[in-house]
Amino acid sequence: MPLLEHTSKQYSSEFCERAVRLALRHREDYQIKVAALTAIASKLGCSPDSLRIWVRRARRDDEWPSQTTAEKATIKELEREVRELREANEILKEASAYFAVAPRAV
Repeated sequence: MPLLEHTSKQYSSEFCERAVRLALRHREDYQIKVAALTAIASKLGCSPDSLRIWVRRARRDDEWPSQTTAEKATIKELEREVRELREANEILKEASAYFAVAPRAV
């Protein structure tokens, strides 16, 4: 199972991964998914909604192994950084052109 990237600062990635494995392993012990998530989350001390989100992300990452949630977040951050660097580069080009034609004082 891929490393889960999550937004919670309260739980570590390792905790989330163990919780997902536990939820998937014991899902068949319950008649409905909500009951399974509620029971397991209460035993772990997290909310059922958090566990549901972690399970959904893990399944999505397993279905589309080309890009995990963590990789998508990294790509998004890198794209933002590229945009900022391009903007800075344009500013530097304009400043360079301005100083190249400006009269020099002796």
